[in-house]
Amino acid sequence: MTTGFQAMTNERTARWRIETRTTVSRIFTMFLFLAAALMIFAPFVVSRGVIQDLFFILTMLTLAQSWNLLAGYAGLISVGQQLFVGCGAYALFGLVILTGMDPVLAVLLAGLLAAAVAVPTAFFAFRLYGPYFAIGTWVIAEVGRLLLAQWKTLGGGTGTSMPRDATRDMLGAAALSDWFGMRSSVAADALAYWMALVLASATIIFVYRLLCSKHGLGLAAVRDNETAARALGVDAQRLKTLIYLLTAIITGVVGALIYLQKARISPDAAFSLTDWTAYVIFIVVIGGIGTIEGPILGVLVFFVLQNAFSSFGSWYLLALGALAIVTMLFAPRGVWGLISDRTGWELFPVRRRLKDGSSEYEMGGPHG
Repeated sequence: MTTGFQAMTNERTARWRIETRTTVSRIFTMFLFLAAALMIFAPFVVSRGVIQDLFFILTMLTLAQSWNLLAGYAGLISVGQQLFVGCGAYALFGLVILTGMDPVLAVLLAGLLAAAVAVPTAFFAFRLYGPYFAIGTWVIAEVGRLLLAQWKTLGGGTGTSMPRDATRDMLGAAALSDWFGMRSSVAADALAYWMALVLASATIIFVYRLLCSKHGLGLAAVRDNETAARALGVDAQRLKTLIYLLTAIITGVVGALIYLQKARISPDAAFSLTDWTAYVIFIVVIGGIGTIEGPILGVLVFFVLQNAFSSFGSWYLLALGALAIVTMLFAPRGVWGLISDRTGWELFPVRRRLKDGSSEYEMGGPHG
């Protein structure tokens, strides 16, 4: 029999609920769905140049989100992510040229091959801490570049090109040409763009769902104080290894996509520290490390700056570096951090809030 006190307790307990989403985040989610729907039809209504720009933004955004997950949440500051870009790209070319595999399928498989490379590299890199880990990942990436430069079948140090028939006949290209009258090169760009759109969307959704889970809380604990997290029962090594492998998969797929669109590869380009790690770090730092919103804003800022000032050569790179330093000094949480502090907005809220219908109590989350 339920007593009056028990009934009152049950009623009060039922009033409480845990929420993460806010009114702003709900509106933004609707905007994202609308934007994604419009972007699906972009190849049919905009020029090929615009599609290539959107492809660049989407691939850099995916790289930035994966590096942000690694550094901003797992606390692993890697400057060797170009290893997985290069391995994914070379996996694509190797599978297409040596086995005749369809490029679309090869792109998907490239991520798994990049993860296979990440397993032995993690064995060595995870024995280093702090700045030594960062330097170690860069050294390992350089070793990967030197090794693949010896692969004579794929052009050695000078690289090679994708067979023209491979991109012309890849899965879906013929259908686009027949149904919509697209040239083979335009159809290939459209397919690469759609794959980049799906990958960017899936990465953002995956990161958000991960951060809202108990593993996200574990990551935040490991990042803030690994010793304390271990004392509370968090398997820090397992979490960091899992994130390292997942980011390797994502980065490998992105690398394969980028060089599918380029159709030309060389070791120096595929393993470029500047293109695939330095620029990505800049995007995350400018936008706001440790947030999902930061890389989205950062990649837009980077794209505008690149198109406006890239013709200035080395001065452009110096300006990017100076801007990153100023941001770290005066806005350590990035541009999005400034916006969030002034408005209180969270477009991808991960903090848990305990509500009882009239009151709200914040319980914290991966942002600290």
